[in-house]
Amino acid sequence: MLTGHRIWIWYLRALRAEGLALTGDIEGAWTLIEESVARIEAGEERSHYAEVLRLRGWILILRGDLEQAAATLRKALTVARRQRAKSWELRAAATLARLLASRGNPAEALALLAPVYNWFTEGRDTRDLKEAAQLLVELRGAEPSRQSRTVQKKVT
Repeated sequence: MLTGHRIWIWYLRALRAEGLALTGDIEGAWTLIEESVARIEAGEERSHYAEVLRLRGWILILRGDLEQAAATLRKALTVARRQRAKSWELRAAATLARLLASRGNPAEALALLAPVYNWFTEGRDTRDLKEAAQLLVELRGAEPSRQSRTVQKKVT
């Protein structure tokens, strides 16, 4: 019997790409994620598009293409916001925040992640929110204190 329900094959393939990347097969992961993105952009199964883009951005980080990774993660954020998919937005923001912090921009990372994290009023015990909370602690620790910035402004 046909139900009209479609299987999310391209999202599932993107999850497989994540698994391959985690086992060290970055090129295999890249092939799968690129195919998934292309098929979704061709109009298939768009409900998971933001998360597939986030995974693409993460794989780009693993490949060392940090500029393209940042652009892809920003696109994932835009798509998640357009879809009002707060969980996907949180994941994309956290991945991009880690990238920004690793490139010496903890203040920008904090400004990006904090509002998304603060939107959530429940579920603080979920893995994604716990990881985001930990990242926020790290970012706040990496950011120069206000007192240090004031002293630096007076000296210069």
